[in-house]
Amino acid sequence: MTTADSDKVALITGGSRGIGYGVAEALVARGHRVCITGRGEDALTAAVEALGAAAPDGAGRVIGVAGKAHDEAHQAVAVERVMEAFGRVDFLVNNAGTNPVFGPIAELDLGVARKVFETNVVSALGFAQRTYRAWQKENGGAIVNIASIAGVAPSPFIGAYGMSKAAMINLTVQLAHEMAPMVRVNSVAPAVVKTKFAASLYEGREEEAAAAYPLGRLGVPRDIGGAAAFLLSEEAAWITGQNLVVDGGLFLNAGV
Repeated sequence: MTTADSDKVALITGGSRGIGYGVAEALVARGHRVCITGRGEDALTAAVEALGAAAPDGAGRVIGVAGKAHDEAHQAVAVERVMEAFGRVDFLVNNAGTNPVFGPIAELDLGVARKVFETNVVSALGFAQRTYRAWQKENGGAIVNIASIAGVAPSPFIGAYGMSKAAMINLTVQLAHEMAPMVRVNSVAPAVVKTKFAASLYEGREEEAAAAYPLGRLGVPRDIGGAAAFLLSEEAAWITGQNLVVDGGLFLNAGV
């Protein structure tokens, strides 16, 4: 761990479990200080304790702020808390998301569609605006948005989620263009990752689901954590406005 690494600070939304927690683990392992957000106080506290215990120099490098991602007051408090605790916010990972509906998009309740976009897209923009103003505009940094392969190809029965992730990918390129050269903005588009959030897509049929993947398995949170950590790192210093598909080779099966 270098001094430069230990100085860097990341804010990760939806970081108490699943992909967000996997990203937090990867960044803590790199020596970064981390703030995670989440809706449940108990899960958030447990995640902060586990991450702190794994930190190279112990607890105090990981904090948590409970709240709902789409709540603007929560967004403000989260960024303020990071600045108070660590004095900077170099990295933002927009991971918080929801998918409360499963079914044909032609029958989608528009209220549900609005909720999905509010949580998955508008909240990401809100956090990006706040971290940009608080630190990144003057000091630089990087943002990673967690999108999905549902945002780049049709995904039957999760159409609202897919639409929101397509918007997330477009948000990525818009922010990358506007925030350059100080801030790099990229997205990661995972296929199915073994999390509670995605359980309905593989639970009880994991072997069958994994058979569609050339690499022979579904993703796990550390797969996405590693990809996000790379895009935030200096190794990716000349990469911005890109959407990195992390899919175990799934799209290789799309050929004729």
